[in-house]
Amino acid sequence: MPTITNTALHYVGNKQADEGMICSKSLLSMNDETRNALTEYFEQAFANEVQYHFVHDSDLGYNEVYGYLTEIFNNPDCLLDSSIKLAKHLYEKSNHPKIKAGEFYVTLFDNCHINGEDCQAVGLFKSENKDTFLRVWASEEGIDMTTEQGINTKKLDKGCIVYNTNADDGYIVTVIDNTNRSDARYWTDEFLQVMQKQNDYYHTNELLTMTKQFVTKELPQQFEVSRADQADMLNRSMAFFKQNDVFDMQDFTEQVIEQPAVIESFHKFKDQYQEKEDVVISDEFAINGSALKRQERAYKSVIKLDKNFHIYIHGNRDLIEQGEDSKGKYYKVYYNKES
Repeated sequence: MPTITNTALHYVGNKQADEGMICSKSLLSMNDETRNALTEYFEQAFANEVQYHFVHDSDLGYNEVYGYLTEIFNNPDCLLDSSIKLAKHLYEKSNHPKIKAGEFYVTLFDNCHINGEDCQAVGLFKSENKDTFLRVWASEEGIDMTTEQGINTKKLDKGCIVYNTNADDGYIVTVIDNTNRSDARYWTDEFLQVMQKQNDYYHTNELLTMTKQFVTKELPQQFEVSRADQADMLNRSMAFFKQNDVFDMQDFTEQVIEQPAVIESFHKFKDQYQEKEDVVISDEFAINGSALKRQERAYKSVIKLDKNFHIYIHGNRDLIEQGEDSKGKYYKVYYNKES
């Protein structure tokens, strides 16, 4: 379980609105209750398994966040000074009109674990949204109540964890951004300057995302396929990933897609997807269980019939037939047991 060693806390406003910033002159003083609340608040970022690393167009050393975090890892006593540099850098990047002001935390953690390695980590967090809380207390008149604005420790707005490993490759970084809708991705692209690592999680996630888009969007444009056929291909795609430890593109296309013309279309779509999304998907990689589990939620094969029925297809395509008669279009479903 990661433990908080020290935390620096600053206030960073919107530069375009000239809101300014407030930098603390000392590290945050924490009792056990405060430390536990912050731990609950920050631990959400540790659950993210998508890994990134710091990058720069010319040289990694020019990435400001990478440089300031290296200072902290090399000398934890400089946490406060380096955190002020980070806060100033964040302020310079807070130039979009919809970026909200908020508290900026720079936290040093011990007892962190990543990719089978124990190490220190630094967390960068920003709280932008406030919730309304009811404060109730006993008084001479009975019970009184007032409202207060505060931070909900179960809702982390923006954060990242930087693990002190793989320094030459830009460290290992996990990122969370729950408010990134209209602020031009300033947290990941402008402030952190990170890129997702091309590991097994990355390839598994991207291949499954691309395959779903091909089956649901491209396939019906190129070929005459029913919704049941699409559902069947999605099910067989997911089954392939579940039944194998390693993904092989040739095996996948032969076992799942089967028809040569459709296989050719799939390869063309993969090339287009990689160019459009600026990703590179390997033709062979170890299948990542976490990415597979995440994608499985989006691979539900459902046929929606007007507003009357939903048909969930989990298996054998041969047990469902489609047709049309005088009453209209219909599906015929075969089964053994009803429950």
